[in-house]
Amino acid sequence: MREDQRQPLPLGRSDFAALRQSEALYIDKTELIFDLCREPRKIFMSRPRRFGKSLLVSTFKSLFEDGVRDFPGLAIEGLWNDRIYPVVRLDFSGLKSQLTINEFREALNSLILSAFSPLGFHYDANNPSILFIDQFKAWLNTQKTNSFVLLIDEYDAPLTDHLDDSEFFDRVRNVMGEFYAAIKQYEGVLRFFFMTGITRFSNTSIFSAFNNLDDISFDPDYGTLLGITEEELESYFDDYLKDAEAALSLSRVELLKELRSHYDGFSFDSEAETHVFCPWSVLNFLNKPKRGFQNYWYGSGGQASVLLNYLKGHELSSPDAFNKPLSITMDELESSRSYQDISLNALLMQAGYLTIKSKLNMAEVELGYPNKEVELSMARLYADELLRNVNRLDIGISTLARMLDMESAEAVVDHFNRVLNALDYQRYPIRDESSCRSHVQVLLMGGAMLPDVEKHSALGRSDLEVRTSHRVWVFEFKFARETSEVEDLLKEAADQIKTQRYGITPHGKELLRVALVFDSENRQFAARLV
Repeated sequence: MREDQRQPLPLGRSDFAALRQSEALYIDKTELIFDLCREPRKIFMSRPRRFGKSLLVSTFKSLFEDGVRDFPGLAIEGLWNDRIYPVVRLDFSGLKSQLTINEFREALNSLILSAFSPLGFHYDANNPSILFIDQFKAWLNTQKTNSFVLLIDEYDAPLTDHLDDSEFFDRVRNVMGEFYAAIKQYEGVLRFFFMTGITRFSNTSIFSAFNNLDDISFDPDYGTLLGITEEELESYFDDYLKDAEAALSLSRVELLKELRSHYDGFSFDSEAETHVFCPWSVLNFLNKPKRGFQNYWYGSGGQASVLLNYLKGHELSSPDAFNKPLSITMDELESSRSYQDISLNALLMQAGYLTIKSKLNMAEVELGYPNKEVELSMARLYADELLRNVNRLDIGISTLARMLDMESAEAVVDHFNRVLNALDYQRYPIRDESSCRSHVQVLLMGGAMLPDVEKHSALGRSDLEVRTSHRVWVFEFKFARETSEVEDLLKEAADQIKTQRYGITPHGKELLRVALVFDSENRQFAARLV
């Protein structure tokens, strides 16, 4: 099919009616949408950024406001027979930058007034003795049962913007809680309620207030509601996949394998039976396949403010924990948390850095990185955290790949030491052999490389191997508590590389094998090229 005859990609589209009118590609999820809203319900759903939450909210708005006008040819067209309703949509993402709590309260009140005034709510500023929220409740009290639909997008944006300030966080939470408490008191007026965001914070009144708020965030029935399944990818984007095959000289099998490796693997299913591709990453790839499998995550969804603001006042776990399996109870993932009880792993899951990999037992699941793109983004986050007070450009993280491809082993090791000397050693010390490897692994991945850790060979497992365009590097690590141990450990590591024949496989590239011993007294690597 000619390019000008194909349906446009829905890249960056969050307005359902406009998307349909432009005849852009739309993956039909409307059977699931019908299941959600055919009866009066109050629903919460969390997902990371760039997964289409706002488009879903817009879809609900179109359905309730205009019926099936924008749904021709979709599954729900033959299922929906409800009347139309007034729809109130509140997007809290615009409430993130207020400087004082009074400014926040005024901005929130203004947003509520603007959204509800078409339904007849008016604030009497000439009667200041009656607070805004009390006037709002009085108006709600006049509304009929099932009279309108309320949709809230990015409900947690005002909270996540202040994860580095517990006092202001609590003040914002209390102000928002007044609004949610009002909605709770008169919840009978709602035909349908849907709220979405990234995190689930307790004490905002909304989770405790609604006795029947249905959290579908990890419901297996809706695990594929947002995101793209492999079946949908092949069905809806076949022409674009053919273009990618031609652009990269790959077969369909090879292309899908690479796409899975880079962009698939997100599971929002407590049973770990379903998984989806990140829509933002896949659509960006299909839009410009000649660029190859780029990291689209870190520049958009991967820099979620919820996580970045959290890290201003907290620390990541040690690099030793990078790529280690993690178990967590579903109760910890599903339960709402206060500011003081926020779990880093639950936050990483909600932000999209971790995902459900498997179900361990009735209570626990295993978390891990969904794909290479996110793993590299996590390493970038770790590298930025290790070098919190250092400019990445100054320290040369971004030049590591070029150095490994072109420079001598001595120059590369000198660069490792220069980077290590810039670390906050008190916060992230190197304690043992495993810690040596973890620090180097994180720094390499922060430079957009994907090293193999403990790579198997016929005779053993090398500590770390990394490939560049023209070279294969093999690193074997040892840890010396005292400088006097360094020479003996260098010999031991070099002998191990030789006897175990690390890296001796057909690859057609220059092979460099290096014994690295971390001198704990001098806090630097000593090296020997094998």
